[in-house]
Amino acid sequence: MDVVEQLSTLQSYSGKNFLNTVGKSIQARSIKTFQINVGKWCNQACRHCHVDASPIRTEMMDLETIELCLEVIQKTPGIEIVDITGGAPEGNPNFKKLVLGAKKSGKHVIDRCNLTILEEPGYDWLAPFLAENEVEIISSLPSMIESTTDNQRGKGVFSKSISALKKLNALGYGTNLPLNLVYNPNGLFLSVGQSILEKEYKDTLIKKYGIHFHNLYCINNLPLNRFLSALIRGNKFEMYMDTLVNAFNPATISGLMCLDQISVGYDGSVYDCDFNQMLELKAKPFSHIRDFDLQTFLSRSIAVANHCYGCTAGAGSSCGGEIA
Repeated sequence: MDVVEQLSTLQSYSGKNFLNTVGKSIQARSIKTFQINVGKWCNQACRHCHVDASPIRTEMMDLETIELCLEVIQKTPGIEIVDITGGAPEGNPNFKKLVLGAKKSGKHVIDRCNLTILEEPGYDWLAPFLAENEVEIISSLPSMIESTTDNQRGKGVFSKSISALKKLNALGYGTNLPLNLVYNPNGLFLSVGQSILEKEYKDTLIKKYGIHFHNLYCINNLPLNRFLSALIRGNKFEMYMDTLVNAFNPATISGLMCLDQISVGYDGSVYDCDFNQMLELKAKPFSHIRDFDLQTFLSRSIAVANHCYGCTAGAGSSCGGEIA
């Protein structure tokens, strides 16, 4: 589905409207996180992927745009974290330059790594490079059951992910270096309690595979791209939206990630979050990183649509897991 079809579908929902539910516009607060989506190429094609990434996607952030981002990161006070995502961000030929530039500016760097990229030919350099530069790794592992993970992310992904996690553990990840996992529900329901599920993950992974990690982040599936298409094909769009709307939690609003971040797309377009990127809901009043102005950006209202119910349902959902 293209962005016009997605927005039209979200707007066609027969229940409530997100902005009416909140009752007022949501104002930006700060920029602590500079999130960069460096491209839609990925060695996987996960069924739930909100980016619609795959091995046939060619969109990729070029060097000029990366240098613009690094300039803003260096000059803007308050930025603490550079959060690099994709696709498989490591497939961008300028990935190393981005990491090293962000580290040179004194920022904490996150790589949203799908794990299996570490097992691909030609990427032997990746794990040692991440460890040497103390890059935090956040990776998806939607289930401790092999068949469930493979059903969502592709055949053989679970075994490759376990192999990659062992490789990372051997380099100090999960003990001295930060390694966090992400859980996505494999169905039409919300994430379960994060602390309870984290304990189950840790117990199982250490007992069965000897794997250590730090935190588990539970993220609701947002009705975007492939997941939205699957909902429509199964005539379950309204049902899933009802689930999100009925679980709306006003206590999550103050913790939304969009209040404290900037999200930059592969072409330099500026958004409030990675999810808005997929709908091309650009931040205002400027829309490209070349025109960045801190005070102007901080004075904006967040762009919202009905997909925002996904971040505000239950305990909330963000790139860092639960909110409330």
